[in-house]
Amino acid sequence: ARCGAARLIFGAKAAPGYKRAKAIIKFINEVGHLVNNDPAIDGRLKVVFIENYNVTPAEYIIPAADVSEQISTAGKEASGTSNMKFMMNGALTLGTLDGANVEILEAVGDENAYIFGAKEEELPELRKTYHPRDAYETVPGLKRVLDAFVDGTLDDGGTGDFHDLRGSL
Repeated sequence: ARCGAARLIFGAKAAPGYKRAKAIIKFINEVGHLVNNDPAIDGRLKVVFIENYNVTPAEYIIPAADVSEQISTAGKEASGTSNMKFMMNGALTLGTLDGANVEILEAVGDENAYIFGAKEEELPELRKTYHPRDAYETVPGLKRVLDAFVDGTLDDGGTGDFHDLRGSL
């Protein structure tokens, strides 16, 4: 039986000089174009990007969300309270142990939030042994996904921004 369509809704706003954030937004939109126009997917998945995300669209999105993804690297996100609003409206939190997710986990317990990844204090040791090329060469499908950043599958308008994003991974 065919399941209902899933929607991946992204919302963001990049500061004028924040080149990487602008590249990520462009990337999300390019992936959305690819997914939304793929006949093999046939509407079972839609990617939607809300430009200039702020309180007004959040008032509609937050109550309707099933899952809230909060996946910054531990110690890197100056988190606001949106993830708390998602949880208060019944969305499951899928995230890393960072920002307000720490407070959420303390309040609701491990059984009510899905937290993964390294803790901030574990990162220096992990960085010593992390070799992304190993994953690129051995994880099934990962090479194809990462190569799509630069092989013409996704169009960055000739800026080279997707090449930079790929390199940052």
